[in-house]
Amino acid sequence: MTSRNTRRVAAGLGIAAFISMGALTACGGSEEKPAPSSSTETTSAPSVTPTEKSISPSGGNSFSPPVKAPPAPTGVPGTNHTG
Repeated sequence: MTSRNTRRVAAGLGIAAFISMGALTACGGSEEKPAPSSSTETTSAPSVTPTEKSISPSGGNSFSPPVKAPPAPTGVPGTNHTG
């Protein structure tokens, strides 16, 4: 294939992709209507009770564990170890 034919094929494929994206977008644009409900039952949600929250960060129910990090390693002075 020459470069002219390659460009024509690429342009044709691009146009075909653009048209197919437009067609798929147009086909999927309608919204579905909900199915009619045949039952006439009414249900009520159970009552919700509030949860207890602590305002002070050090007291109450703390969900995060304390940080226990090992100390930083120390080396002999004058030695540089870079990564």
